[in-house]
Amino acid sequence: MPFARLASATTPTAHIGLGLAAVGRPGYINLGREEDLPADRSVDALRERTHELLDAAYAQGVRYFDVARSYGRSEEFLADWLNARPDVDDVVIGSKWGYTYTADWTTDAEKHEVKDHTLAAYERQRAETAELLGDRLDLYQIHSVTPDSPALTDKELHAKLADAAAQGLSIGFSTSGPVQADAIRAALAVTAEGAPLFRTVQSTYNVLETSAARALAEAHDAGLTVIVKEGMANGRLASGHAPDVVRAIAEETGVGADAVALALILRQPWAGVVLSGAATTAQLASNLHAAVVDLDDDQLARLAALVEDPGAYWERRGQLPWH
Repeated sequence: MPFARLASATTPTAHIGLGLAAVGRPGYINLGREEDLPADRSVDALRERTHELLDAAYAQGVRYFDVARSYGRSEEFLADWLNARPDVDDVVIGSKWGYTYTADWTTDAEKHEVKDHTLAAYERQRAETAELLGDRLDLYQIHSVTPDSPALTDKELHAKLADAAAQGLSIGFSTSGPVQADAIRAALAVTAEGAPLFRTVQSTYNVLETSAARALAEAHDAGLTVIVKEGMANGRLASGHAPDVVRAIAEETGVGADAVALALILRQPWAGVVLSGAATTAQLASNLHAAVVDLDDDQLARLAALVEDPGAYWERRGQLPWH
C-alpha cells in the first residue's frame, strides 16, 4: 500500500498532506480566499501558485498530494509539476472521481460541480485521470460517498474497482455531510471477490465537527489509512475567523490558530494523513507548525467545548459562498 512509504518517515511533516482544492480552480468556498489568491485567476496564474505550493511543501517534508477531477485543473497542475521533477519519486498521489467540474473556469457558475457515482462516470473519469497522472497515481477515491450513494451497492462498479486494485491502484472513498459515520460504516462492509474493497477513507474532522471520530477509529482498526480533510473548517478556524478559544490557545502555544486546529487532528491515533488546504506558502508554513504543537489537557477540554451539532455545521458549510 502506498501509504506504507510514510510509516517509517522521520520528518514530523510527513503525515501532513497538501490538498489542491483551493488552488486548482478560480472559485472555492474557503473563507478569506479573496485575499489569499491574486486578482488574476487565470489558468497560468493558478498553475504558478500551485507549483509554488508544491515546491514549498515538498521542501518541508510533505509527501502526500491530493487532487480530484472536480478541482478544476488540479490534476493537470500536479502532473505538470511531477513531469518537471522526475527525481521526485517518494511522494504519494491521490485523486478522486465522482464529481465533474462544470464551472468552466468562472467563479459565478450556477453549479460548480455535478455528482455522478455511476460506472459510466468512473470509466470516463478514470481515463481522464490516467491521461494526466498515468502511473504516478497511487490512490483513486470515490468522491463524497453518502449512505445512499449507488457506489456502495453497484456490484459491477465494485468489480471494476477491484480490477484496478489488482493492477496496483489503491481504492478509497471520501465522505461529506452530517451522517459521515453511517457512510464510513457502510463502505467498510463493501467487498469484492470476498475481500474488503477500500483501503483508505478521507473524511471531514475538525475542532467544530467531530461526529465521524468513532467510525474513523473503526476504519483504522480495520486496516484502512485515514485521511482527514477540511481540518480548517473551510477557513472558519483560520486566524481571522477562528473562535476566541482557538486564538487564545494559539497565543499560549506560540503558533497560529490554524496550527492549533490541525494539531488537534494529528494527535488522534487513527489519523494517518491530515490535509493542509493552504492557498499561500505562508499559510502552508503556518499549517506545518502543527506537527510540533503539544496541547495540554486543559487546552483540549476548551477545544472540545466548541464542537457543533453535525446538522448545524454542515448547514453552515452549505451556505458558504463561492469566492
